[in-house]
Amino acid sequence: MPSSTPPSNAQFLGAISSDLDLISPRFEVQPSQIQILRTPSEFYETLKAKISKAQHRIYLSTLYIGKTEHELISTIREALQRNPNLQVAFLTDALRGTRETPEPSCASLLVPLVAEFGPRVEIRMFHTPNLTGLWKKLMPRRINEGWGLQHMKLYGVDDELIISGANLSNDYFTNRQDRYHVFSSAELTSYFQKVHSAISQLSFLILPSSEPAGYTMTWPARNPTSSPLTSPANFKKAATTLLAPLLTPTPSPPRPPDPSLPLTTVIYPLLQLTPLLTRDTSTELPALTNLLRTLSAPLFRGASWTFTAGYFNMTPSFRRLLLSTKPRCGTVIAASPYANGFYGSAGVSGMLPSAYTLLARHFLNAVRYANLASSIQLKEWRRGTVGEEGGWSYHAKGLWVTLPGEDKPSVTLVGSSNYTKRSYELDIEANVVIVTRDEGLKKRLGEEEAWLQEYAGVVGIEEFQKPERRVGVGVRLAMWAVKVLGGAL
Repeated sequence: MPSSTPPSNAQFLGAISSDLDLISPRFEVQPSQIQILRTPSEFYETLKAKISKAQHRIYLSTLYIGKTEHELISTIREALQRNPNLQVAFLTDALRGTRETPEPSCASLLVPLVAEFGPRVEIRMFHTPNLTGLWKKLMPRRINEGWGLQHMKLYGVDDELIISGANLSNDYFTNRQDRYHVFSSAELTSYFQKVHSAISQLSFLILPSSEPAGYTMTWPARNPTSSPLTSPANFKKAATTLLAPLLTPTPSPPRPPDPSLPLTTVIYPLLQLTPLLTRDTSTELPALTNLLRTLSAPLFRGASWTFTAGYFNMTPSFRRLLLSTKPRCGTVIAASPYANGFYGSAGVSGMLPSAYTLLARHFLNAVRYANLASSIQLKEWRRGTVGEEGGWSYHAKGLWVTLPGEDKPSVTLVGSSNYTKRSYELDIEANVVIVTRDEGLKKRLGEEEAWLQEYAGVVGIEEFQKPERRVGVGVRLAMWAVKVLGGAL
């Protein structure tokens, strides 16, 4: 006769981990090695404090560093002056990092560090192989970013790493809500340094120059391939060779699901490197797909989840997978139009909040069509109005999973991805999945899940029938703009 004993927490997590073990490398840590930050200012102060104490390495991978972030650069400069053994490496996106040239830009902000400290500082900027030749010449700035970006947010200092969705600019330090996880693990920090280094070897080098812009962007002869602008095919071939080892699962002996074992927490790095690979062996989309399919199995009936994305534009396949889990309780947190980073913008980008409104309405229609309205809710996050005094924008993204019969999440996904079509086809993304059975860490994850909803309220389909929420005739243009720009920031 089959046992009537309900599955244990370890059995649930074993089912999830067994899939992830086949997809991604794994890193075993203690719960005390993970710290969860709450606010943009806490993120900024923590980052500066760690930089100030840096002994041997700093690497910062981000979309861009704000052109006026002089305090952050001064903190890095002082750390370099204090410690002659310190090496600093920057990796940003070439299109975004040079957008304002010849006016002040990310590139012109950083390059004086190279002039002052020489080879101890390296500035690399990645350029997508998707935009070359005539298209590159014709596409205006900002619009050209729609062809793909370096979108990872990895902030490594010595043996600690902050993984976030936040870029390094003033709004992300003050009034743009995101997520921020600090990992005190030499092994994990070194792994992501290898990721940073590999993408840097596939990127342009920024050096000081007497030109009006203050810098030059060159393709070093020591790079393992030719520039993506001259030979995209050769570039992708070399990139595949360089990056494939970082995507290979790590062989490790299985651990018995024994609650007495001190080890309780595993981290799985997930990378989406689609534009760089001749055969796409990226790990983020397969891992997320497998996780949601696992949650759809009868064993997991009664699980709950919370999903959030600053730019609510999930792919149809992602939406189907999410709904197929039929959760006990499912919550989607999206930015209110008044908390959207594009609110009040000029031109096409100003239409994006309306486009996201339409996408949110489509999601609620899909929930209702699947007869899940009683178990899945949509919340909109708003804290004031973007552009007004005290107004915040919302940029957090991720997933929390609570197992059947429990009230705190055992699994979370955090990182740079917006879970959009462009995240899986055009951009370079870095994330981690945390799987834990430690009660203390589960409590902290649950607190994070809760505080991100402090400014979020439930919205139903009737909300989108109000006159102020109806989209106008420009919505088709806005929807096109979402496809081009929506996951860029």
